[in-house]
Amino acid sequence: MTLFSLTNRVSRVLSASKVFIPHRRIQFHGGSHPQGNKEPKAIQKQESWFVKVVCTLFVYSQPLDDACLSYLNNNLTPLIEFEVVKWLKNPTFGLKFLELSRLNLNINHSFWTYNLLIRSFCCMGLYGSARLVFDYMKIDGHLPDSTLLGFMISSFGRAGEFGMARKLLAEVQSDDVMVTIFAVNNLLNMMVKQNNLEEAVSLYKENLGLNFNPDTWTFNILIRGLCRVGKVDQAFEFFNDMRSFGCFPDIVTYNTIINGLCREYEVDRGHSLLNEIRLRDDCAPNVVTYTSVISGYCKLGKMEKASALFDEMMSSGTLPSVVTFNVLIDGFGKVGDMLSAKSLYEKMASFGCIPDVVTFTSLINGYCQIGDVNRSFQLWDAMKVKNVSPNVYTFAITINALCKENRLCEACRFLRELQCRNIVPKPFIFNPVIDGFCKAGNLDEANRIVAEMEKKKCDPDKVTFTILIIGHCMKGRMLKAISIFDKMLSVGCPPDYVTVRSLISCLLKAGMPKEAYRISTITS
Repeated sequence: MTLFSLTNRVSRVLSASKVFIPHRRIQFHGGSHPQGNKEPKAIQKQESWFVKVVCTLFVYSQPLDDACLSYLNNNLTPLIEFEVVKWLKNPTFGLKFLELSRLNLNINHSFWTYNLLIRSFCCMGLYGSARLVFDYMKIDGHLPDSTLLGFMISSFGRAGEFGMARKLLAEVQSDDVMVTIFAVNNLLNMMVKQNNLEEAVSLYKENLGLNFNPDTWTFNILIRGLCRVGKVDQAFEFFNDMRSFGCFPDIVTYNTIINGLCREYEVDRGHSLLNEIRLRDDCAPNVVTYTSVISGYCKLGKMEKASALFDEMMSSGTLPSVVTFNVLIDGFGKVGDMLSAKSLYEKMASFGCIPDVVTFTSLINGYCQIGDVNRSFQLWDAMKVKNVSPNVYTFAITINALCKENRLCEACRFLRELQCRNIVPKPFIFNPVIDGFCKAGNLDEANRIVAEMEKKKCDPDKVTFTILIIGHCMKGRMLKAISIFDKMLSVGCPPDYVTVRSLISCLLKAGMPKEAYRISTITS
């Protein structure tokens, strides 16, 4: 399209309407964006036609001649330029048009153009392009508002581009742009969730001297991250620093650090913090607080303390949850007190708690541990009645218990049932059955189960290979044992000391010193 044809069409529109393209430019001074306007103004109908003309010229008539550039320079406004970028519906084209107009046209782009392009590129995952537009924005005298800045930081953080996000934060702070605590906390939270804890702590410390006032959420994020990796003492340092910033721990803070302590078996310290909460007027322990400490005592086998705290929780008016019952049932099951475990199971309904797969699996495990496998079958029946589906651990516990009693046919029945369900099988489910058949001398059946296991895309692990190697050695099938060992190495499963020493010992007893030496050399 030539300038002549363009101007002819423009003249026809001008004759039809007094209003076409305003020659008054919209200027945004002060390096910011229009104050008080949340969105750019809507363009007139005649202006929308001109937008389409500009888009057509840009897409189909490159390069533009001097006459076209001169005409556009005289008639483009920041508002129309924004509409052109929007109408192109392609951020890459929009960026090219922005760069063309920056170089060749005397136009001051609006904040909304940069805002649109930055958001579009971030949504597409093109963070380098978003960063380039942001640089143009600063060069052209605009600064981001807190909403756009927060969006960019969140986008970079979600993509794991933490270096880019931190650099952006440092730049805007040097420009005296207000960074909201929400934006910083959001970035810290994403760092912690993506296991970049050290970087999160470093970011926190960097910003302390830059008018950054952390709030309770800031501390909760860092404390949660530190507790999750077992750094409870460092978490306590942040916990103790809170008051110096005018922040006070809330129930989330307490629950996080109590749970961290109990996971590290420092249950008494967790219990002391629980008692501290009870003395506060602005905070009270909830079911999560009590359950964390109860769970800690259960893991230590201190069921008397766990039961006493459960009674204390009930007396305080805090009702137990399914998780509370589950940790207690599991704890009693592991110490062999199935009467107490069953009593708690029967109480659940009166508190509105419906037993789930964890409840039943804990009960099944308890009965299997005391050797009452048949009783555990009643719980399988109860699960069917209540329409509760077993998980991989329910199967593993039952199969392992049956194998210990040499009830291999029944264990195989559970294996077949497992394979009919939508459960991803794990090697630790198959290993006890394979081991049982190897010890019984039925290597063919053991090999069949391994083949079935591999057919289900469940790769043998170190234990599986060791069981097979020792099983074949015991039956005098030394060449097969060597073949399994070689396969173990070829699939990248490193043998441990037990596997190597057992195989070498059997090879020497079988009069195969060369093979024993070869294996010793390979694994040395």
